Amino acid sequence: MTATVTVGNVTLGEGRPKIIVPIVGRTEDEILEAAAQAKELDCDLIEWRIDFYEKVEEASQAAALSHKVKAAIQKPLLVTFRTKKEGGELELSDQSYFDIYREVLHHGAADLLDVELFMPDQPVQETIELAHQKGVKIVMCNHDFDATPSQEEIVRRLSLMEEKHADICKIAVMPNSNQDVLTLLHATAEMKAKATRPLITMSMGALGMVSRVSGEVFGSAATFGAAKKASAPGQVPVSVLREILDTLKLEA
Repeated sequence: MTATVTVGNVTLGEGRPKIIVPIVGRTEDEILEAAAQAKELDCDLIEWRIDFYEKVEEASQAAALSHKVKAAIQKPLLVTFRTKKEGGELELSDQSYFDIYREVLHHGAADLLDVELFMPDQPVQETIELAHQKGVKIVMCNHDFDATPSQEEIVRRLSLMEEKHADICKIAVMPNSNQDVLTLLHATAEMKAKATRPLITMSMGALGMVSRVSGEVFGSAATFGAAKKASAPGQVPVSVLREILDTLKLEA
């Protein structure tokens, strides 16, 4: 049985996939306005994409603002710096990436922290260790915006995340055919059968949209919904996402 992860009153890995909505504002005002709106949405968690924040390189500013965001949303908060090479907004040195995360863990208000699989291993492990000391869960992730790796490679990467002590393992890939979407779904089902952590998997773009709503069938524990501005191609508007997930639910 796959382990579950509970943050606040939300448990990932059981029942229907949980809905995560990203905040992508640049200024503090934009971010807090989006956070206030997100509080009212029918979603379970909020992801703050700090790579969009104009002052993110001043790590103390990001940590301080995370408290305001957390207070505004009143839901579990996932803090994510998406690197440029994995589709993010800002080019940043590895050192700065980990410095920002260290500051957020020591002085911020994250419930979950996004760490990329292919960052240097030693600082990744140090970050995970610190996060766990602080009671913060790690979502380890990998993104391929060009193609869909083989089923074996997708499973290998998700397994590697488990080995690196991630609490939740996430992969997003780009399909170039309907067969690619099936590859992602096959890999998810294969991994789900042996995983010891909740999985979040998705095939991006319009072609892969079906993967964002079929998690309960294939084994993805959460899906990202767009409030206003999507943070990745193919995100379903949150206003209709819950209805779709409820319609596709498996019988209890």
